[in-house]
Amino acid sequence: MSIVKIENVRVLDPIRNIDNVQTVFIENGKLIENPARIDETIDGQGKWLMPTMVDLCARLREPGQQQHGTLKSEGTAARENGILHVITPPDSKPIVQDNGALIHGLVEKAKLDGGIYMRIIGAQTQGLNGKQPANMGGLKKGGCTAVSNANATFEDDDVVIRTLEYAAGLDLTVVFYAEEPEIAKDGCVHEGFVASRQGLPMIPAIAETIAIAKYLIMIEATGVRAHFGLLSCGASVELIKAAKAKGLPVTADVAMHQLHLTEELIDGFNALAHVRPPLRSIQDKEQLRQAVKEGVIDAICTHHEPLSGSAKMAPFAETESGITAFDTYVAFGVALVDEGVFTPLQWVEKVTLAPAKVANILEVWQQESGLVLVDPELQWTVSKDSILSQGKNTPLINQTVKGKTIRTFAF
Repeated sequence: MSIVKIENVRVLDPIRNIDNVQTVFIENGKLIENPARIDETIDGQGKWLMPTMVDLCARLREPGQQQHGTLKSEGTAARENGILHVITPPDSKPIVQDNGALIHGLVEKAKLDGGIYMRIIGAQTQGLNGKQPANMGGLKKGGCTAVSNANATFEDDDVVIRTLEYAAGLDLTVVFYAEEPEIAKDGCVHEGFVASRQGLPMIPAIAETIAIAKYLIMIEATGVRAHFGLLSCGASVELIKAAKAKGLPVTADVAMHQLHLTEELIDGFNALAHVRPPLRSIQDKEQLRQAVKEGVIDAICTHHEPLSGSAKMAPFAETESGITAFDTYVAFGVALVDEGVFTPLQWVEKVTLAPAKVANILEVWQQESGLVLVDPELQWTVSKDSILSQGKNTPLINQTVKGKTIRTFAF
């Protein structure tokens, strides 16, 4: 293994609460001292060295949707952008996340093909049918530490309660992507002025908050550990805050794009801004930012959803929702620092240590974390050529941004 010396780099280590400039030596993704030799020297002036990132929600599209992305293409994009640990929802097509043996094979394939540690959230119900609980015992043996029904609906609330009791008995986390289906129905954008003017079907904020409130009551009744992913509404923050104050075992995350982009981007029927949950109001964005800053929302994720070009080529409401997010993740993080939302170390904690804790992989992550070298001043243009992901579906296309991972040191 080669030994790399990085001179005068700003080390950001949320585990040891370190933020200082120093010269370091790296071998196989680990810091070492007094090496016998040096194979490469890097000028780290103005750059940041941090642990590799942990992503709580990304769809890598394999198996079944390789026209959008593969474990090789999306794993490579994640790794090159400093994201080494990726957690995926259980809604591939076909659904295999209700089978512990198949999950193990996918995890191995992700490491071999894409060079990442992939962890899969197991299915909460069989085939995500919302009717019968999945074999959670088998899923746990297959390596799952969490289950979810993703965006699929439940037949009734009794099914939800039974699966929560089952998960609690196995010490599994249940992940909710909260949306009340009867309220959201055929909606595709935030209920607001922009959507009204364009005549697009809307998803009001209460579709999220009502679902969260209902699930919180069930969580309290069953004692299950729960995580709310992809919060999009300011009103949701108050519910999570109250639940935590009450002592409920609840955590939450938000997608990075919800901390920057708003409903205004859908103006002109811009399908590249079609994402679910939808981009919300400026007020929601500010409330979400404050919630992450205060720790009410524990972590930030990418919500990476690569799509082929044809997936965005229909009328807005008929296009597939999703934004490719691995390649712009660091730039968005640097923007949060530049805008004074976080210090560099605080931002690093929200994308490394905090999600590792939420995913219950803290010890494993510390052993396998690796290191990332970031240039926070590097300006680059988001283009189909510069995006490593197979999906080029981002509203940032052709825009110039600042901040990029320039090297990942790992296995």
